[in-house]
Amino acid sequence: MALTLDGCRALVTGASGGIGQAIARELHARGATVVLTSRRAEMLARLHDELGERAEVLPADLTDAGEVTALAGAAAEVDLLVANAALPASGPFLNFEPGEIDRALDVNLRAPMQLARALAPGMIDRGRGHLVFIASIAGKVASPGSSLYSGTKFGMRGFAFGLREDLLGTGVGVTTVLPGFIREAGMFHDAGVELPPWVGTRSPEQVAAAVVKGVESGRAEIDVAPLTVRAGGWIGGIAPAALAGLQRRLGGEKISREMGEGQRDKR
Repeated sequence: MALTLDGCRALVTGASGGIGQAIARELHARGATVVLTSRRAEMLARLHDELGERAEVLPADLTDAGEVTALAGAAAEVDLLVANAALPASGPFLNFEPGEIDRALDVNLRAPMQLARALAPGMIDRGRGHLVFIASIAGKVASPGSSLYSGTKFGMRGFAFGLREDLLGTGVGVTTVLPGFIREAGMFHDAGVELPPWVGTRSPEQVAAAVVKGVESGRAEIDVAPLTVRAGGWIGGIAPAALAGLQRRLGGEKISREMGEGQRDKR
């Protein structure tokens, strides 16, 4: 079911990052009151000052279950959840320490599930609401060095599809947005990896536009990636082993290794 953004109240997780900021700005521009959350309170304060009215700040560390619960309580009246926060998790799985695995699972998968569980009942009671989950093309295709990250994003995508069916007829919609490589902001950009020219990228603003499209149209899933990247998702669903071989030949292992090295300090 479509939700009108003008006058709604939206919680955006990971709002201190470039993609989260773009989403918050777009929702705010369309008349929503945005509730901004992340660990970095100083970055949230800057965005709050930029947006002015109809912006609120609720700092929270999504690796802490107690803070997730407190955040859900403080944001109980929201009409829209945009679960955007995520930790990078690129690199060979055996290179991750147990605590790093837990943090990736906590932020990328557990927190979105817990926030959805806490916020959806109020939306149902009010007869309106929407849940948006920012997953990744890595939630359709697992490349070398992506086992942990893809595991969280495959999980988020499956969760969102199932939840959409659970909420059918309640007035609450569910949309999954799946970005590919995003320039200017986000994990890929921060890692400083150079892609082959045929791969292509998208911008944070295009992710924000996909969020709006999902909310206003009620779409189940929206890819934010060039055709070459989206095609990998299609092929991967039909012939994953063949796609894995193609990725190796096209240098996928090198890209994943460089991303893992560039993201190590953010695990």
